[in-house]
Amino acid sequence: MLSGEQWNQLLLGFLSEGRDLLKDAEDSLLRLETRPGDQDAVNSLFRAVHTLKGSAGIFSLTPLVNLTHHLESLLMSVRDGQRELTPALTSLMLNCMDELNAMIERVDPDSGLLDVDEARQAPLLAALFEAQGSTPDEPGQDLAQDTAATPADQITWQVSIRFSEELFRNGFDPAAFLRYLRKLGEIRALQTRSDALPALDRLDPETCHLGFDFQLLTAASQVEIEDVFEFIQDFCELQLTPQSPPVTAPSEASTVPRPSVEPSAPKAAASRDRRSLDTTMVKVAAHKLDELINLVGELVISTASAQMQVRRSSDSGCMEATQAVHQHVEQIREAALKLRMVEVGETFNRFHRVVRDVSQELGKNIQLSLLGGETELDKSVIDKIADPLTHLVRNAIDHGIESAAERLAVGKPAEGNLRLNAYHDSGMIVLEVSDDGRGLNTERILAKAIDKGLVDPDAQLSAQDIHLLIFEAGFSTAEQVSNLSGRGVGMDVVRSAIDQLRGVIEIDSVAGTGCTFRIRLPLTLAIIDGFQVGVGQDNFVIPLDMVTECMEAGPEWLQQGQGYLSLRGKPLPCIALDRHFGLPPSSARRRNIVVVSQGRQQAGLIVDQLLGELQTVIKPLGQMFQHLRGISGSTILGSGQVALILDIASLLRHLQAPVDTVAASIPTPLPSLSGE
Repeated sequence: MLSGEQWNQLLLGFLSEGRDLLKDAEDSLLRLETRPGDQDAVNSLFRAVHTLKGSAGIFSLTPLVNLTHHLESLLMSVRDGQRELTPALTSLMLNCMDELNAMIERVDPDSGLLDVDEARQAPLLAALFEAQGSTPDEPGQDLAQDTAATPADQITWQVSIRFSEELFRNGFDPAAFLRYLRKLGEIRALQTRSDALPALDRLDPETCHLGFDFQLLTAASQVEIEDVFEFIQDFCELQLTPQSPPVTAPSEASTVPRPSVEPSAPKAAASRDRRSLDTTMVKVAAHKLDELINLVGELVISTASAQMQVRRSSDSGCMEATQAVHQHVEQIREAALKLRMVEVGETFNRFHRVVRDVSQELGKNIQLSLLGGETELDKSVIDKIADPLTHLVRNAIDHGIESAAERLAVGKPAEGNLRLNAYHDSGMIVLEVSDDGRGLNTERILAKAIDKGLVDPDAQLSAQDIHLLIFEAGFSTAEQVSNLSGRGVGMDVVRSAIDQLRGVIEIDSVAGTGCTFRIRLPLTLAIIDGFQVGVGQDNFVIPLDMVTECMEAGPEWLQQGQGYLSLRGKPLPCIALDRHFGLPPSSARRRNIVVVSQGRQQAGLIVDQLLGELQTVIKPLGQMFQHLRGISGSTILGSGQVALILDIASLLRHLQAPVDTVAASIPTPLPSLSGE
């Protein structure tokens, strides 16, 4: 018998695999819609649904088995060329996969029970029957009724299976396979074998000594029967032989000769080859990786503290040893962070479904292109960027890309183009959502912003500043409220989510040509390379990839809190950190300016000391400090002091007045940075 922990682990494995199978099935189905002749996609789709059905049968999840069986039957007719995969049929199958996903999420991971929503399933089953040209009396009829075949369609198989002694220890129940085989047909002449059974005093309850011999009358193929045992192929010996002529009476079983293993051997060998390849990949729970990253972060802090103590002692031997430890810790840090790196293509692929559903709802024909899917990003960032990307994609389809009639009227092809792209740039990852639509209406956005009181009517704003107004809360230019737009929510959520990821968003728009939303994100949220600065007795850390240059501030900046100076002929907004955070006024005789940039924006941060580079472990702020602007987290220095990590995106937005406006209102020449 399985222990509760073994059963739970087995069930959790099935649920995880089920989600992956449905994702693969959906990807294959969407690929088929654009490439109907893709036989690989057909086979991949059928295989995913078939495997899901078999796995669900092992856990006696009958409603899930029932729906996947009828979906599989429909797929068989498509695979065999008996039915064309129309858009309506694709929509039906996608709806079935949505319901299967919902069913998997409703499985209780402790008990294995499935709470079925029959009101949702009944219309889907009825639609599947209708698509297959059958009209059952009861749409929810069980699998056994639906699979009933005429005697001419059935064949009797002689099945002999011997289970490995390790079967129980790996969490499998032999009876579960018999229960599922009864779904495929009728089991006859069942005999239980207990080969090499030891004496009772030496019997280990966790060791399996079972085996079965029986006949199976079924219309299922040999491959379908073998697939039932695919999950235990390393823990059993299966012998499967067709009987000719079919055996119809249980008493005839004794006349059947012992079958050989040749029919099943090739497939078993191929399956083992695949399994050996699969073992090169290990699935690890995300929370375990998080724990590892946290421990590595603490190790980085401890190493920094040890280095500081060694420098004070001036012990050359200790200094050499700690330096070696520091190098190894840095290698461990990089290796640990790579464990959480996943390709962004997996997130991009889900937008095939989003684009299909939204474009059909709006009656638009849109082609989605994906680039840079192999670009890697921390999984914690991937998980949080999916929703903002969805908002941007839906916005591009709804607002950006015109209807077919509008596009033809201005000389564009009827089909719109939407592109998702990812690439690395200056230590950050860049995600782009581009369309070839109408672009942003700058005049309309400004008028709406003035009407809502977001900007002064006399303000002189650049086109880029006007475009960024669409991220203000409650802002919308839609004339009518729909399921997709007009309620003033969505784009402000995008900027808020990107701010939390320490990212920045930019907009490139050309009227009548198209628009690109560009998101710049750090590669990881856990450990970063930072640049430490001092203001009085306080320490701050700036993300190193945002530091452009450092230089000495002139005397005119010693007491000035905020203003503009000339940096190579261009106005640079500056902010003194002591004034901004309400710290005691600086008494330093010399001050420095750290020039930071994010995308196209630049600013100068006035500080007292430049303390150099360091590896920074980011600690989130508590709820009490969530309201602080300009701070994204904290870290512990080697000295044990706490340093605050600056949120550069928030500080840049604090400098609200556009550079163009200020430059026109302040005298020239502007104060220049020393050394220019």
